[in-house]
Amino acid sequence: MKIQLIPGRYRHHRHLFYRRLGRKVSLITAGAVLQGFAMAVFLFPHSIPSGGGAGIAVLLNHGFGLPMSLGFWVANFAFLIFTAHHLGIFSAIGTIYVITATSVSVNFFEVYVRPPLLNVWLDLLIGSLILGTGVAMLMRQRVSNGGIGYTALVIYKYKKIKPGTSLFWMNGVIFILAAYVVNWRIILFAIGCQMISTRVINYILGRKPQRRWTADFAWRSKK
Repeated sequence: MKIQLIPGRYRHHRHLFYRRLGRKVSLITAGAVLQGFAMAVFLFPHSIPSGGGAGIAVLLNHGFGLPMSLGFWVANFAFLIFTAHHLGIFSAIGTIYVITATSVSVNFFEVYVRPPLLNVWLDLLIGSLILGTGVAMLMRQRVSNGGIGYTALVIYKYKKIKPGTSLFWMNGVIFILAAYVVNWRIILFAIGCQMISTRVINYILGRKPQRRWTADFAWRSKK
């Protein structure tokens, strides 16, 4: 028996398939860069963790002196290991790419972009809006902003709980721990960031995207 991977009814139009693939990769990259920009320019200057992965990175930095970008990558990758088999190898690979691209973006923007405002409330608002937009772009492509976001997709798949809602509660637990260990001020800004960004996520994911051609994958068996 021979197994053949076929890109849906467009198997005879490879250029359309690769155009779709290129668009998907571009949107994933844009979402990762957007959230990295929000973290580095608006949130991290005030030590505001943008999510559970960033909260764990703060704890690792505080306890072991691990750089924030490396701590962010390690924390998210650890969550990904335990949930990857629920959504498949392609989503897992995409999430690993997002984690890496976000970490690189954070380092780049911290070095080359000077925070424009340095007002904690304005930065919190703008950073949360940009962060939520980036995360929603990633989830639209069936990848997440990190291991915890990947876990939110698994919960949505089996329990039908909106990803933004489950993200809020999982991240909230991590924020409380980080606030207890580091500084109680963290939790106020972190929860504010989550309240704004998760509402942006739910709003964008709740909108119906315009219909475009899709390259569905099917398995065809030949004897």
